[in-house]
Amino acid sequence: MLLILRVFIAVVYCILVCIFGTVYCLFSPRNPRHVATFGHLFGRMSTLFGLKVEIRVPAGVANNGNCIYIANHQNNYDMVTAANIVQPRTVTVGKKSLLWVPFFGPLYWLSGNLLIDRDNRTKAQSTIALVVEQCKKRDISIWMFPEGTRSRGRGLMPFKTGAFHAAITAGVPIIPICVSTTNGKINLNRWNNGQAIVEMMAPIDTSTYGKESVRDLVAYCHTLMAAKIAQLDTEVAQYHAARK
Repeated sequence: MLLILRVFIAVVYCILVCIFGTVYCLFSPRNPRHVATFGHLFGRMSTLFGLKVEIRVPAGVANNGNCIYIANHQNNYDMVTAANIVQPRTVTVGKKSLLWVPFFGPLYWLSGNLLIDRDNRTKAQSTIALVVEQCKKRDISIWMFPEGTRSRGRGLMPFKTGAFHAAITAGVPIIPICVSTTNGKINLNRWNNGQAIVEMMAPIDTSTYGKESVRDLVAYCHTLMAAKIAQLDTEVAQYHAARK
């Protein structure tokens, strides 16, 4: 019964946010500030799901110039966890097919996010150029999921190199964002689903890397994020143990 009630409220809330957001964005379409605004609105659903989300942003890191944010991508709950930490003038890169998702699609595009055609290999290869161009032209930061897909409980998946090539080419730092494991830990029939931690890490300078050393940067970031996620999972486990 609790699951049905939560799903019903979440669906109604999302539809209302999408309708309101679409109308609101028509007054300043494609303004990149909208992404953080509506990301945070979706993030408020964490309370509905009985989930306490702790946001950690180091002093001086947020809003510190253009960058490429990279985050682990677990499941649909990322919308109520990671969405809380999205910074102003940050946009995401999504599949062009998202445009046809009822209610959400128009808001996703009008709020300023980038759409790519993943089914067309030729166009997909131009994603790096698009990210670099938009980063400079619109003075924005880009949020990307380097795993390329949801991990769904399989841990931190191998990273694709696109986000790292883009950062090197654009001459901007990479800022990792790590979300503690949520897969299999949220039960919508349970009142309290505990804690999740979302942490923004210190910027990683990409100026010393080139195309020939991009895989070194990928490996470094993957190792760094895997260790941080393990640390966050330990903290969450301790939090739950202390409340029993």
